[in-house]
Amino acid sequence: MAKKKYITQDKIIDWYMNSVLITGKPTSVFSFAKENNFEESDFYSHYSNFESLEKSIFKIFVEETIQLLHSTEAYQEYSSKDKLLSFYFTFFEFLAANRSYVLFSFKEIKSNFSKVTVLKEMRSEFINFVHSINIETLDFKNDKINKIQDNTIAEGYWLQLLMVLKFWIEDTSSNFEKTDVFIEKSIKASFDIQQIAPIKSVIDLAKFLWKEKGTSI
Repeated sequence: MAKKKYITQDKIIDWYMNSVLITGKPTSVFSFAKENNFEESDFYSHYSNFESLEKSIFKIFVEETIQLLHSTEAYQEYSSKDKLLSFYFTFFEFLAANRSYVLFSFKEIKSNFSKVTVLKEMRSEFINFVHSINIETLDFKNDKINKIQDNTIAEGYWLQLLMVLKFWIEDTSSNFEKTDVFIEKSIKASFDIQQIAPIKSVIDLAKFLWKEKGTSI
């Protein structure tokens, strides 16, 4: 039988996810290519090994989420909070459509924590997204401090995403309704904590007291 031609990244991902769920992880790229009737070299034109393929799968979940959001005209007018909420709801719809594979992957991570590296590219994409939605922060009039603040906030939301992901994995409610509630409450709480106006008021007061050296506290 002639080998399949025009092997795309999407096809390789689809075949790999099916192989993992139906027959288990392939033992080698050779056996995987033979099983799906394509040239082994076609695999290496897209990926260096199975680990790089696995990393790309979770990265693609984020990329497709962002692409879908940007294709919605109303999204451009959303607040930072609503953009983040939209990301979460859309992202978990993608995960739900691939839940069996996601559960398999996280079972592996749970049994061997070194496997968490499969989320490395997903993390980078998500953090870039958080930076892009311009969450309101304090301006410390210092580029280095502002950058540290931005990175800290982005890392905080990454940890939040992992927390929601763990909740979703364990969620047994119909249509993952409990996860939806958890998303709304966790995003609201995080934005409430970051409210800039009250913090600015405290800083203005501190500045005033600092200047008025004669003021007793």
